[in-house]
Amino acid sequence: MALRACGFIIFRRVPPESAIEFLLLQTSYGEHHWTPPKGHVDPGEDDLTTALRETQEEAGLSREQLSVVPGFVRELHYEVRGRPKDSLYWLAELLDPHTMVTLSSEHQAFHWARLEDACALAGYSDLQQTLRAAHEHLLRGPSAS
Repeated sequence: MALRACGFIIFRRVPPESAIEFLLLQTSYGEHHWTPPKGHVDPGEDDLTTALRETQEEAGLSREQLSVVPGFVRELHYEVRGRPKDSLYWLAELLDPHTMVTLSSEHQAFHWARLEDACALAGYSDLQQTLRAAHEHLLRGPSAS
């Protein structure tokens, strides 16, 4: 059975031109890779609740500080140390772009990055594709799905 993780691709719109920046966290373990906030589903917990809990734990951002974007969810499938893993991502806007990010001990750094820089940090092609799809979804606007 695959491990399952859930999280958010969090973005903010930066004045004055409302440029879109994505939040990536650098792990404090392993290869110190960059990833959106996400984590494993606890027993009895639904996927969206997991995403919200993990975002609070890993980045210090609460549900009240986020606006979930309708019509966007992506599931990535890959292997971690020889075991299959599924990661489910929703898209959420940080309502106040000046809100502070507070990292847990699982991460050593965070970075707000525009699309190309975020993709360069992300490293993995499936995560890069997900970031590009999120960006495209935001550019298309709320009427598209």
